[in-house]
Amino acid sequence: MTTPLHPLDLATQLTPSDDGRLMGRTSGAYWNMMGPFGGTTAATLLRAALEAPQRLGDPVALTVNFCAPIAEGAFEIGLSEARTNRSTQHWTMVLSQEHGIAATASAVFAKRRETWAHQPAERPTLPPAETLPRLETEGRNAWLQRYEFRFAEGPMVLDPRADNDPASAYSELHVRDLPERKLDFVSLAALTDIFFVRIFQVRGRLVPAGTVSLTSYFHTDAAGLEAQGTKPLTGTADSNVFRQGFFDQTAKLWGADGTLLATTVQTVYYKE
Repeated sequence: MTTPLHPLDLATQLTPSDDGRLMGRTSGAYWNMMGPFGGTTAATLLRAALEAPQRLGDPVALTVNFCAPIAEGAFEIGLSEARTNRSTQHWTMVLSQEHGIAATASAVFAKRRETWAHQPAERPTLPPAETLPRLETEGRNAWLQRYEFRFAEGPMVLDPRADNDPASAYSELHVRDLPERKLDFVSLAALTDIFFVRIFQVRGRLVPAGTVSLTSYFHTDAAGLEAQGTKPLTGTADSNVFRQGFFDQTAKLWGADGTLLATTVQTVYYKE
């Protein structure tokens, strides 16, 4: 009996064309306000390189630039191996639709090896996931229903704040895929974008905003992710500055054993 594909695998599925391009299609299961959830776009672009026969090692870094809205329907990805060195490999990816280029990306892969290790970043101490209330996502954007969110601090509350009284941009939570899915680089890439747009939380209302560029750094190999299984990740998110129409958004994701699995930063446009 064939096991049905997880919604994330369906959303990031790519089919090679005769001319070398990779063909995909947006998924309603991960729809956001005006287009697909950016995390699935990032995961799809990373999958393009992950599935390349000549791929070397595991991903170390991924940068995605969102150039234009991605429309519902088909898209294609052009994949190019920019350079392969003895221990690192560099890829570029371009996602296009009928209206032109919608996203560009670059990824760095590497053969990791055992070395001296040190992790100054400590996972925050949160109550166990099962003891925290699960965020109610019924009736909200489809992509929210694909994750289990359990906030310990900083849930987004839509209660408008005065200009001189912004709320904290900081959040702590447990999160995992719904339905459950074993962690790999595709799902981790998507998870680096699950943190709600910080300006919504700071201002207490939905402000026109959108990610312009997202960079994620991966701090473990495939075996390290395999050890995580389907257990919830612990995440933190924050911002440093909101100014002149753009703000940064930083986040960290830890595994169940306290290993820092990924860090991420994105630049977000906003209009008020």
